[in-house]
Amino acid sequence: MISLMQVRTPNPKLAFLSRTRLPLYRIELSFPQKVFFCRAKYSESEIDGSFNLRVVPSNLVAAEKEEAKAVLTLFLKKHGLSNALSARVINKSEPFIDHLVSRLHSVHKSRYLVGRELTTLEIRDALIPYLEALHEEYGSILVDVVESFPNPPVLEKIEETIEKVPLPVTPASPPSAVLDSKKLKALARVSDIGPTGKLPPHILYLVELGMDIERIRVITRKFPAFAYYSLEGKIKPVVEFLLDLGVPRSQVPTILSKRPQLCGISLSENLIPTMAFLEELGVDKEQWAKVIYRFPALLTYSRPKLRATVDFLYEMGLSAESVSKVLTRCPNIISYSVEDKLRPATEYFRSMGVDVGVLLYRCPQTFGLSIEANVKPVTEFFKDKGFSMAEVAAMISRYGALYTFSLAKLILKWNFFLTMGYPRAELVKFPQYFGYSLEERIKPRFAIMTQTGVRLLLNQMLSLSEDAFNKALKRKLKKLLDN
Repeated sequence: MISLMQVRTPNPKLAFLSRTRLPLYRIELSFPQKVFFCRAKYSESEIDGSFNLRVVPSNLVAAEKEEAKAVLTLFLKKHGLSNALSARVINKSEPFIDHLVSRLHSVHKSRYLVGRELTTLEIRDALIPYLEALHEEYGSILVDVVESFPNPPVLEKIEETIEKVPLPVTPASPPSAVLDSKKLKALARVSDIGPTGKLPPHILYLVELGMDIERIRVITRKFPAFAYYSLEGKIKPVVEFLLDLGVPRSQVPTILSKRPQLCGISLSENLIPTMAFLEELGVDKEQWAKVIYRFPALLTYSRPKLRATVDFLYEMGLSAESVSKVLTRCPNIISYSVEDKLRPATEYFRSMGVDVGVLLYRCPQTFGLSIEANVKPVTEFFKDKGFSMAEVAAMISRYGALYTFSLAKLILKWNFFLTMGYPRAELVKFPQYFGYSLEERIKPRFAIMTQTGVRLLLNQMLSLSEDAFNKALKRKLKKLLDN
C-alpha cells in the first residue's frame, strides 16, 4: 500500500509541501486480482468506502474507465493543456483512471448495490469536484501526481516546478472547505440582489416559470453549476425545447429539479441526437412529454447503456411494439443494470414458472426490485399462507405490481380478506385485490355489498366503476328476488 504521504526529500520546499499539503490526502490503492479500493477524504462525502468490484460487471467497469478518461481529458484541457498533451497524460495514467473508477464505486456504493448504473453526467458530477479539489491541493504538480499514481511523483520534476513557486504562508484549506466555499458562492449567486436591485435574469426567469427561490437553492446545493448557467445560452433554450415537445409549463420546474444537468447539455449535439436514437430504439415520439416528465435522466445516458437495455428486452422475446410501450411507460428501466438487476430477476422469475416476457411488458418496474429485500419475502409470505408456487406464479403473471407492496400492507389486506368469506382461489384469479385501498375501496364496497344481501365476484366488487358496481348489485338482487 503506497501513500502519497511517503514523499521524502531534503529540499526545504518539498519538506514544507509534504508537511502542509500532502497530508490532507491519504490516497491509497491496492490491486488484488483487479479488485481495488481506496480510502480518501474527498469533497463532502467523508466516506471510508471500500467497495468490492466483484459486484460490478467487467463490461461496466470498462465503460466507466472510458467515461473517467473523458472527464479527466476535459478537466486537463480546461486547465490549459492541449489535446495532444492531455492525451499523453491519459495514456500514462492507467492506475489513476482505475482510482477514479474506484471512487465512483465508493461514493455511489448504494446505487451499485441496487443495480442502478450512473449516467454520464452523474459520473462527471462525482469526479469533477474531486479533480478540482486535487488541483486546489497540488496546483501545478497535479499532472505529476496523476502520472505517477499510486507512487510518489518523480522528485526532480516536482523540484523544477516548486522552485518557481513561492512558499505558501499558510497550509492549504481542506478540500471540503474549498467545496463549501464554492457552494456558498453558488447559493449567493441565485439569491443575492444585484446592483439593479433585482435577482439575476436566469433566476427571475425560473421564478416566473413557477420555481420559488427555495427550490432553486435546493437544486443549487445539489448541483452548484446550475447557478452559473446562462439564461439565453443554457436554461431558456432547454425550457423552450421542453415546451415545444408538449411538456406542460407546470411540469417544467419538476423536470429541472429532478435533472438540472439537462440545462448544461447541448441541444444540437446531445439532447436531440439522443432522442432520435431513442426513437430508433422504440420510444414513441408522440409521448416524449410524458417520458421526460417520468424520467428526465433518460436523456443523459450513453448510447451503449441505452442499447444494452433494449437488446435485453428483445432477448426476452418482446416485440418492437412491446419494447416501445415499455420504454414509454417505464423509461427508468434504462437505469437498471442488465447484468446486476435485470438478468438475476429474470432467472428468479423463470425459476417460479413465470413468463418473463409477459411480466416485463406488464410491469417492468418489478425488475428493478431487490430479489432478497423485496421479491423473496413476498413469495414466502404467500407460500406460508398456503399458496403453491404455481399459484404464486399465476398471481405474479396477472399482477406483477404485487411485489411492489410492503409486507405490512399485504398482511393487513390478507387479514381482512379472511373475514370476507371468499375462497383463496379468488385471489389467484384476481391478485389486483392487493392494489386497492383497504379503507377507501375494499371495506366500503364490501360493506355495501353485504348490506344489499348479494354477493359479487371479488373482481366485480372492486374493479367496477361506482355506477357499474351499483348496477351489478341491482341486477344480482333482482335475479335473487326473481328466483
